[in-house]
Amino acid sequence: MFLVSLLLWTAAPAESKLDLKPGWKAVGDGLKSEHATQAAAATDAHVFVVSSTTVAMYDRATGKLLAASKDKAEHLNSAFVWKGKVYCAHSNYPKTPETSEIRIYDPETNKLTIFHDFKTPPGSLVWNIHDGKNWWCCFAHYQADNAKTILVKYADGFKEVQRWTFPKTVVDDWDKMSASGGIWDGGTLLVSHHHYKVLYRLKVPTDGKELELVEALECPFPGQGIAADPKTGGLVGIDRGARRVVFAQKVK
Repeated sequence: MFLVSLLLWTAAPAESKLDLKPGWKAVGDGLKSEHATQAAAATDAHVFVVSSTTVAMYDRATGKLLAASKDKAEHLNSAFVWKGKVYCAHSNYPKTPETSEIRIYDPETNKLTIFHDFKTPPGSLVWNIHDGKNWWCCFAHYQADNAKTILVKYADGFKEVQRWTFPKTVVDDWDKMSASGGIWDGGTLLVSHHHYKVLYRLKVPTDGKELELVEALECPFPGQGIAADPKTGGLVGIDRGARRVVFAQKVK
């Protein structure tokens, strides 16, 4: 399954089929990193770059590699900075039965440990974000099953509150893949593609079990995990092919 997914991604068209509005543009030269294959996040002082097996921490001012996790990991997928630590989605994709966890990276100790283990995950965890009260976790499915990808809201203790599917217009644009990254942007979600330069702005409905597409936006990230940039108010992502962290600002 993983090989099929990789071949489809390699041979895939280069852009979304949706009508894209101006969204975000790249600023600066970014940061070159061999680890830039899954996601990136940042603080004022540091940039965190994620590969399937490693979280690497760089000095934001100099670009110098400061540390890289050594603890075993199989498939890290995202990076979300909260209270000084980096929370990463982790799964055993493409293996079955599926296992999913949130791993936590501590910059002070350079340790990568399990924060939460989903005992019966409804898919492969690809990103997790916190809104100050609840965890929001996206579990992916691929190929013919990618419409089964869901967003789940969890209360304290990871008690499930509700779950939502993604709109057909978005799923059809995924090119057999899934939602590789997501963040809150005000009252809506920005969700990234696996390999297209597009961000889907989605609204959580008051009623209903399907997220609502508000607009599709241009961005400089060819898919993968994204994060908010607290220093600039923009976004942080990666260009996987170039092995580079990309910083972006909203188009005015």
